[in-house]
Amino acid sequence: MNRNLALEFVRVTEMAAIASARQMGRGDEKAADQAAVDAMRSMLDSVECRGTVVIGEGERDEAPMLYIGEKVGSGNGPEIEIALDPLEGTTICANGMPNSISVMAIGDKGNLLNAPDIYMQKIAVGSDCKGVIDITKSPTENLKRVAEVKNCRIQDLTAIVLDRPRHSDLIKELRQSGCRIYLIVDGDVSAAIATTDPDSGVDILFGTGGAPEGVIAAAALRCVGGDFQGILKPRSDEDIVRAKKMGIDNIDKVFQIDELAKGNVLFCATGVTDGSFLPGVRFKSWGAITNSIVMRSESGTIRNIQAHHRFDMKPRY
Repeated sequence: MNRNLALEFVRVTEMAAIASARQMGRGDEKAADQAAVDAMRSMLDSVECRGTVVIGEGERDEAPMLYIGEKVGSGNGPEIEIALDPLEGTTICANGMPNSISVMAIGDKGNLLNAPDIYMQKIAVGSDCKGVIDITKSPTENLKRVAEVKNCRIQDLTAIVLDRPRHSDLIKELRQSGCRIYLIVDGDVSAAIATTDPDSGVDILFGTGGAPEGVIAAAALRCVGGDFQGILKPRSDEDIVRAKKMGIDNIDKVFQIDELAKGNVLFCATGVTDGSFLPGVRFKSWGAITNSIVMRSESGTIRNIQAHHRFDMKPRY
């Protein structure tokens, strides 16, 4: 995959972040998400590629733009697949809370799992614990394994978990184990990536969230040598039909990181609101400042990019 595409795609997440950041704290989730979708779709057309959205805003009848199967890009250049979330953390952006981002993962054709929009049980760790976790084991057993590798006590570990009623038993077990818990309102892509950052204070992610976000998180962790596992958790027969429609016959399958995002993948994200992963958009009299990260699995390169956007010279903003 052409490495120059990484810098082209970060321009896409930058535009989506700026558009949605204008809706921060205004209490309108639909407006924030729509602004991000419109901006991302507009900028994607400028990228020299033949892209297909494999993870997007939903199926064609549910989303007018950036739907699964939609063709994006200029129509010239390499054939690629794109997993995207124009605004991860719609609720937290609308409520003016931290850790919302605009995010994309890009792979060669066939490299990204076409995950159905249903729940997925997830576990994620950084590179120092790669190969240690096992999602079929209890959270306590996984904490023991991580603590052993890190040469510390379980009480010294911090698990990050979405604060949801469905996680009540999980949270109860984690508390009984003695580990520290960081509860988040939304945004488990950035939460999974936090496990790879030694300065984040997060050691492991547990919980159930969206399967599409699991693929995006897996792509990011592939770039930095982390580890991720997932199991689909359908809540209805309709969910099972949706998964089988996308080619997943074994609902109980444990997806390893290389099955969710294989081969050469790119990952890019831009902060919308301030967070532990990325600073949010800063508006100035002349434009805006964005902070992004771009990663490539092939080289392991990680680029942190701060961009100053002058609106008088960029009318599309």
